[in-house]
Amino acid sequence: AYKRFSELLPKEERENACSLRVPKSLILTLPELRANPFQHRICHVFSTSEAGDDSMSFEDFLDMLSVFSDSATSDIKSHYAFRIFDFDEDGLLDRKDLEQLVNCLTGQGEESRLSSAEMDQLIGNVRPHLAGHRCCIAPGTELTSLPPQILEESDIDKDGSINLAEFQHVVSRSPDFVSSFKIVL
Repeated sequence: AYKRFSELLPKEERENACSLRVPKSLILTLPELRANPFQHRICHVFSTSEAGDDSMSFEDFLDMLSVFSDSATSDIKSHYAFRIFDFDEDGLLDRKDLEQLVNCLTGQGEESRLSSAEMDQLIGNVRPHLAGHRCCIAPGTELTSLPPQILEESDIDKDGSINLAEFQHVVSRSPDFVSSFKIVL
């Protein structure tokens, strides 16, 4: 991990890698993140930068690798997945967060965005639930049919949003979650 982190720095700075921060732009050059639709959110969630620039220290980098490793527990992985999907950082996954999540998965271009009607159908009025799909952050894994009626099926307390406990409950019913929520360097 240290070698990979230090290689992101200019050669003359590599000796002091443990005390430096790597800019987000360089973190995003890692092949494991480059193709990831949540690359910016991943950097944001794991960065402890007080400047708010999403740069990473070696410790931040280790935290990220630890969460995405095979040895991380389902609870840890689901906690960080929730934080990554919570775009407005209010501690809840609401309709806006789910729309942003879908837009990340389907692509950022206008031609690939779902229409309002398609988004309504996906988030609000068909059947399955989060546990029946592979919504993965790890590159190389695919999304197989994002579940319609995400809110209705996952919102156990019916308050119009998904809290961490509800998200973890849904994820606990997904056998592929732990094995697909990973980044291998």
